[in-house]
Amino acid sequence: MNLLEKEQLIAAKAEEFESSTPQEIIAWAVETFPNITFACSFGAEDVVLVDMLQQISPSSDIFYLDTDFHFQETYETRDAIAAKYGLEFVRVSPKLTPEEQAEQYGEELWKSDPNACCNIRKVEPLTRVLGRYDAWITGIRRDQAPTRANAKKIEYDAKFGLVKFNPIANWTSDDVWNYIREHHLIYNPLHDRNYPSIGCEHCTRQVMPGEDPRAGRWSGTDKTECGLHK
Repeated sequence: MNLLEKEQLIAAKAEEFESSTPQEIIAWAVETFPNITFACSFGAEDVVLVDMLQQISPSSDIFYLDTDFHFQETYETRDAIAAKYGLEFVRVSPKLTPEEQAEQYGEELWKSDPNACCNIRKVEPLTRVLGRYDAWITGIRRDQAPTRANAKKIEYDAKFGLVKFNPIANWTSDDVWNYIREHHLIYNPLHDRNYPSIGCEHCTRQVMPGEDPRAGRWSGTDKTECGLHK
């Protein structure tokens, strides 16, 4: 399928998918684009999509970006989910180890230049892994941030050059947690400690009452995205 054909297909399906369930979207996605992957960060949205994908297409690849800076709870959540479903997540690592990064760019790059740190530890590895696929699935929701407000359930991701599916784009946080509770899913325990959005340990803090759910990410800076979706 060439780019023009993909764009025509996306345009035709985008409106239709607005009334489709996440499961219907995932089923169509894996059937239409067998060479597809799911990017999992082990947050609440992603554990929902892991569960759905395991029911629909358990052989589809699921990868995660191991920045080397995740919370211990995140790694433990990864291991618990892998054991539950009997799956093996594809680990994608930066080219630089933390020690090599410190040597080349200085200690605590996430403080001096968080965008550069994200580029090294997230964007470059993501670009590398997505180059192997024709489409990817993400857990982004429109109400998470203004930068995601216009996300469609299917769109062409020009940044990475492939089709992007956002099956739960129109879900609320309540929708996510209702699914988790109804299906008794494993989730990151940090969510119970006022961490609604969980990234790297150095750049994520607890969110205080009344704050925006993403206020805990890159707190004290004007940065709101790591560069994976914008």
